[in-house]
Amino acid sequence: MKFARYTFLAAGIYGLLVMIPQYFLEKQIGIDSPPAITHPEFYYGFIGITVAFQTVFLVIAKDPIKYRLLIVPSLIEKFSFVVAVAALFFQQRVMTPIVVGASIDLFLALLFLTSWFLLSKHLREVTDWNPIAKLRRSRV
Repeated sequence: MKFARYTFLAAGIYGLLVMIPQYFLEKQIGIDSPPAITHPEFYYGFIGITVAFQTVFLVIAKDPIKYRLLIVPSLIEKFSFVVAVAALFFQQRVMTPIVVGASIDLFLALLFLTSWFLLSKHLREVTDWNPIAKLRRSRV
Protein backbone atom coordinates (compact mmCIF):
# COMPACT_ATOMS: atom_id res chain seq x y z
CA MET A 1 0.00 0.00 0.00
CA LYS A 2 2.92 2.34 0.68
CA PHE A 3 4.15 1.76 -2.86
CA ALA A 4 0.86 2.99 -4.33
CA ARG A 5 0.68 5.90 -1.89
CA TYR A 6 4.16 7.16 -2.77
CA THR A 7 3.72 6.46 -6.48
CA PHE A 8 0.56 8.54 -6.78
CA LEU A 9 1.86 11.27 -4.48
CA ALA A 10 5.02 11.62 -6.59
CA ALA A 11 3.03 11.53 -9.84
CA GLY A 12 0.62 14.22 -8.62
CA ILE A 13 3.33 16.55 -7.38
CA TYR A 14 5.45 16.03 -10.49
CA GLY A 15 2.47 16.63 -12.76
CA LEU A 16 1.50 19.86 -11.00
CA LEU A 17 5.08 21.12 -11.14
CA VAL A 18 5.27 20.40 -14.86
CA MET A 19 1.78 21.50 -15.92
CA ILE A 20 0.98 24.65 -13.93
CA PRO A 21 3.81 26.68 -15.53
CA GLN A 22 2.33 25.78 -18.94
CA TYR A 23 -0.45 28.29 -18.26
CA PHE A 24 2.14 31.05 -18.76
CA LEU A 25 4.02 29.62 -21.75
CA GLU A 26 1.56 29.89 -24.65
CA LYS A 27 3.55 32.57 -26.50
CA GLN A 28 6.91 30.95 -25.74
CA ILE A 29 5.73 27.63 -27.15
CA GLY A 30 4.77 29.43 -30.37
CA ILE A 31 8.28 30.86 -30.54
CA ASP A 32 10.12 27.65 -29.65
CA SER A 33 7.89 25.35 -31.71
CA PRO A 34 6.26 27.35 -34.49
CA PRO A 35 3.61 27.92 -35.57
CA ALA A 36 1.94 29.83 -32.76
CA ILE A 37 -0.96 28.19 -30.96
CA THR A 38 -4.03 29.02 -33.04
CA HIS A 39 -6.68 27.44 -30.80
CA PRO A 40 -5.88 28.53 -27.25
CA GLU A 41 -9.09 26.93 -25.98
CA PHE A 42 -7.65 23.49 -26.79
CA TYR A 43 -4.31 24.39 -25.25
CA TYR A 44 -5.76 25.72 -21.99
CA GLY A 45 -8.41 23.00 -21.91
CA PHE A 46 -5.70 20.35 -22.15
CA ILE A 47 -3.74 21.96 -19.33
CA GLY A 48 -6.86 22.26 -17.18
CA ILE A 49 -7.81 18.62 -17.62
CA THR A 50 -4.24 17.53 -16.97
CA VAL A 51 -3.99 19.63 -13.80
CA ALA A 52 -7.33 18.21 -12.65
CA PHE A 53 -6.01 14.69 -13.11
CA GLN A 54 -2.94 15.48 -11.03
CA THR A 55 -5.31 16.20 -8.17
CA VAL A 56 -6.92 12.79 -8.78
CA PHE A 57 -3.47 11.25 -8.27
CA LEU A 58 -3.16 13.13 -4.97
CA VAL A 59 -6.59 11.83 -3.89
CA ILE A 60 -5.56 8.27 -4.71
CA ALA A 61 -2.35 8.79 -2.71
CA LYS A 62 -4.43 9.70 0.34
CA ASP A 63 -6.12 6.26 0.44
CA PRO A 64 -5.10 3.93 -2.40
CA ILE A 65 -7.42 1.11 -1.32
CA LYS A 66 -10.48 3.33 -1.07
CA TYR A 67 -9.79 5.01 -4.41
CA ARG A 68 -8.39 1.96 -6.18
CA LEU A 69 -10.93 2.14 -9.01
CA LEU A 70 -9.61 5.60 -9.92
CA ILE A 71 -6.41 3.87 -11.00
CA VAL A 72 -8.23 2.63 -14.12
CA PRO A 73 -8.90 6.12 -15.56
CA SER A 74 -5.42 7.12 -14.37
CA LEU A 75 -3.95 4.35 -16.53
CA ILE A 76 -6.05 5.52 -19.48
CA GLU A 77 -4.82 9.09 -18.91
CA LYS A 78 -1.19 8.01 -19.00
CA PHE A 79 -1.34 5.39 -21.75
CA SER A 80 -3.47 7.55 -24.08
CA PHE A 81 -0.74 10.19 -24.13
CA VAL A 82 2.01 7.59 -24.59
CA VAL A 83 0.20 5.92 -27.51
CA ALA A 84 -0.58 9.26 -29.19
CA VAL A 85 3.02 10.45 -28.92
CA ALA A 86 4.35 7.11 -30.16
CA ALA A 87 2.11 7.31 -33.23
CA LEU A 88 3.19 10.90 -33.88
CA PHE A 89 6.84 9.98 -33.36
CA PHE A 90 6.69 7.24 -36.00
CA GLN A 91 5.13 9.79 -38.37
CA GLN A 92 7.94 12.23 -37.50
CA ARG A 93 5.38 14.77 -36.26
CA VAL A 94 6.58 15.30 -32.69
CA MET A 95 9.68 16.89 -31.15
CA THR A 96 12.10 15.15 -28.78
CA PRO A 97 11.02 16.97 -25.58
CA ILE A 98 7.49 15.62 -26.05
CA VAL A 99 8.86 12.10 -26.49
CA VAL A 100 10.80 12.51 -23.24
CA GLY A 101 7.59 13.61 -21.50
CA ALA A 102 5.74 10.63 -22.90
CA SER A 103 8.54 8.34 -21.69
CA ILE A 104 8.07 9.69 -18.17
CA ASP A 105 4.33 9.08 -18.50
CA LEU A 106 5.03 5.53 -19.66
CA PHE A 107 7.19 4.98 -16.57
CA LEU A 108 4.44 6.39 -14.34
CA ALA A 109 1.82 4.25 -16.09
CA LEU A 110 3.88 1.15 -15.36
CA LEU A 111 4.15 2.21 -11.70
CA PHE A 112 0.36 2.74 -11.65
CA LEU A 113 -0.15 -0.73 -13.09
CA THR A 114 2.19 -2.20 -10.50
CA SER A 115 0.25 -0.35 -7.80
CA TRP A 116 -3.00 -1.83 -9.11
CA PHE A 117 -1.65 -5.38 -8.89
CA LEU A 118 -0.07 -4.85 -5.47
CA LEU A 119 -3.31 -3.41 -4.12
CA SER A 120 -5.24 -6.33 -5.65
CA LYS A 121 -2.92 -8.76 -3.90
CA HIS A 122 -3.32 -6.87 -0.63
CA LEU A 123 -7.11 -6.93 -0.93
CA ARG A 124 -7.12 -10.68 -1.59
CA GLU A 125 -5.12 -11.17 1.60
CA VAL A 126 -7.52 -9.09 3.67
CA THR A 127 -10.53 -11.32 4.21
CA ASP A 128 -13.06 -8.50 4.58
CA TRP A 129 -12.40 -7.51 0.96
CA ASN A 130 -12.17 -11.05 -0.33
CA PRO A 131 -15.55 -12.30 -1.59
CA ILE A 132 -14.20 -15.84 -2.02
CA ALA A 133 -12.99 -15.95 1.58
CA LYS A 134 -16.38 -14.64 2.73
CA LEU A 135 -18.14 -17.35 0.74
CA ARG A 136 -15.89 -20.05 2.21
CA ARG A 137 -16.51 -18.78 5.74
CA SER A 138 -20.28 -18.75 5.21
CA ARG A 139 -20.26 -22.41 4.08
CA VAL A 140 -18.39 -23.65 7.15
